[in-house]
Amino acid sequence: MTVALAWRILTYDKGRTALALLGILMAILLVFIQLGLFFAVPQGGMLLYDHMRFDLLLVSDQYEYQAQPGAFPLSRLTAMRNSPDVVAATPLYFAVEKWKSGKDGLWPDLFMIGFDPASDVLTPPSITSQRAALVKPDTILVDSTTRPMFGQIEAGRVVQIDDRKETIGGSYVLGTGFMGLGVALLSEANFSRLLPRRGLGMVNLGAIRLKPGVDPERVAAELQKSTGPDTRIFTRPELTAHETSYWTTRTSVGLIFGSGLLISIVVGIMIVNQIVSTQVSRQLPQFATLKAIGYGNGALAATVTTMSLSIATAGFGPALAAAALLYNEIRQQTLLPVTLSLGHTAWVLAASLVMAVVSAVLAMSGLRRADPADVF
Repeated sequence: MTVALAWRILTYDKGRTALALLGILMAILLVFIQLGLFFAVPQGGMLLYDHMRFDLLLVSDQYEYQAQPGAFPLSRLTAMRNSPDVVAATPLYFAVEKWKSGKDGLWPDLFMIGFDPASDVLTPPSITSQRAALVKPDTILVDSTTRPMFGQIEAGRVVQIDDRKETIGGSYVLGTGFMGLGVALLSEANFSRLLPRRGLGMVNLGAIRLKPGVDPERVAAELQKSTGPDTRIFTRPELTAHETSYWTTRTSVGLIFGSGLLISIVVGIMIVNQIVSTQVSRQLPQFATLKAIGYGNGALAATVTTMSLSIATAGFGPALAAAALLYNEIRQQTLLPVTLSLGHTAWVLAASLVMAVVSAVLAMSGLRRADPADVF
């Protein structure tokens, strides 16, 4: 009876029900978007690390996040190469300089990464296959997602970075993440030539590779004892936890999307509650009649819950399809790694069902007015 009655009530006024479905669809879609952006932000912060080869990462004690890591003396990293557990310790150098060959005379900031091409510390095939280009004097590789304001990114083009001419040796596929609007790779030698005052004595990141079978946590603890207090060593899980915490709790981006997610759920509850409460009020004589012929409050409450769950479930499918389209558009426009994973889909489905149940509980207060003596 419960399912049949809920179905008859929802289909009695098809126009009103269609508007109700549109409202819950928008609420669920909003949850999809907020959730996708909330998880995409820390993923964007891990973009470079996800394409690096290392077991431990040596950073400055001033480390904030990927693009603001601080710096520490190269000697700290060099000393770790003497550990019997360490296979390689590769320095990476960061700098930001003006790209003076931008479109329409613009001088955008270029984020530059200097490293040893022979180390294979960066794993994308589009980088490892162009090591020969990187070792050429005054040559750079530019990320393929660098913004159009930098002009055409083509091999052989000569550009001016700060006061030095550089040749684009090619492009690679990785993504700029939160490093900047444009990112370029350079060999250590070219990095030093471009930034002579900076030199190679101060390192931004130290990628440490360990021997197979070695426990990273044990080695990290041992190396931390031998290094100075001005550095810190991350294992990969610790680094992921740090970046996720930074972007979700310490930045306005994470707080905005996190609070937006909660607001989306509250809005969804309000929409479903309004829909179900209106239906209960409109069908009050019918509910009173059911009470008069012997149906208890439990049966009527089950009917209201079924109505609420039916609306949320019916709106979930179209919201999922719309979210897939919007995720693709967001990836193209923002370059954030917004993905519609099975886990995210299950999370939104669970949130939708919770919204429906909470809305039903709130709407049940209207059933108290379905007293046959009062209605008739």
